Amino acid sequence: MVGVVAACGGPPATVTPEPVPAEITVRPGIDVLLSDSMSLVRHARLGLLTNQAGVDAAGVSDVDRVRADGLELVALFTPEHGYRGEADPGEAVPHTTDSVTGLPIYSLYLQNTAAIAATLTGIDLLLVDLQDVGARYYTYFSTTVAVMRAAARSGKRVVVLDRPNPIGGTVQGNVLDTAYTSFVGILPIPMRHGMTLGELARLANAELGIGADLTVIPVMGWSPAMDLAQTGLPYVPPSPNLRSLESLFHYPGLCLMEGTNLSVGRGTDHSFEQVGAPWLDTTKVLAGLRAANLPGVSFSGVKFRPKKPGDGKFPDTRLLGIRLTMTDRDSYDPTATAVTIMAVIRAVHPTKLKWTPAQFDRLAGNSSLRTGLASGAAPAVVMENWATEQQALDRRRQQALLYPRPTGASGTH
Repeated sequence: MVGVVAACGGPPATVTPEPVPAEITVRPGIDVLLSDSMSLVRHARLGLLTNQAGVDAAGVSDVDRVRADGLELVALFTPEHGYRGEADPGEAVPHTTDSVTGLPIYSLYLQNTAAIAATLTGIDLLLVDLQDVGARYYTYFSTTVAVMRAAARSGKRVVVLDRPNPIGGTVQGNVLDTAYTSFVGILPIPMRHGMTLGELARLANAELGIGADLTVIPVMGWSPAMDLAQTGLPYVPPSPNLRSLESLFHYPGLCLMEGTNLSVGRGTDHSFEQVGAPWLDTTKVLAGLRAANLPGVSFSGVKFRPKKPGDGKFPDTRLLGIRLTMTDRDSYDPTATAVTIMAVIRAVHPTKLKWTPAQFDRLAGNSSLRTGLASGAAPAVVMENWATEQQALDRRRQQALLYPRPTGASGTH
């Protein structure tokens, strides 16, 4: 089976993928499975965990591809936001039936192991094709872990159809303190983890002792030095408020502000590309940000009005804000940028910037980031241990990696 890497039970074996000829284009796991590894799924009753972003290199949906190849697809499963990716963040999505295929659709978001295991009855193997966005907070990885646990309990096989990390293999931000483990932080990895969903699944299978019968179908032709724009693959928004690749690059930093009284632009055409509030003094904040001379990003003043923002922040209210524009992906650090933005806003508005401690700390993976910022500590002080934490991750994750990284791959490309 060309390009197929399997890990059954404990720590996966170390794998060195064969060099890919220059003329080979990037092919996501669904293409590799159906062209090179059909023996894995032929004669099996298949379930498919996916959503609107589960497409092949030509943009054709996995469901259409699997059915066209004569495989027996018997059930569909979905993560947060539902099968078509239209539900608001955190919204409960009921089980339903797909009007096109007649297949049952089981919503797995926030379901426990027993409930998920019950939905796996009648299948032999579960395919997982979800577009992770490269940030620790994104819940598709947690849903994958939940599925792996249910599959291990039920004796079902799991095959992850891997996709590129759309923002590349750079590692940035702090590593989660396990005391703050939650559905938005299920494994001690950095804010920007630099791994694919398949690599994360392998790491979780080993570190969490899941024991799933796990196979990962790697992406063919992808390097961690590449972002999605360099692959030629289509960009399909993985969720309603991540509408562009630009927003994905900012998300590992700006998502932290979900735990503050700042809007991140939900309900606008530039969600996770801007922050704002009715009281923000953009002139002073812009001056502070420009003085910080942050690499790879520029800032501009903006006004926006969220419509049905989903997070309940400032609906139909005119906000004063800051728009972020990435100018150099290789030097840009969205996590350090977000910390600096909050530090500058706190300095300009010491009584107006507020944190929601429980929510912010879950996202931050500790309480020290919040308490440091609230006390007026400089960004360099609150981030001083991050590089050491990232180096520890490098040592932990080696056996889970599928795509070669240069030595000392943490930090910028």
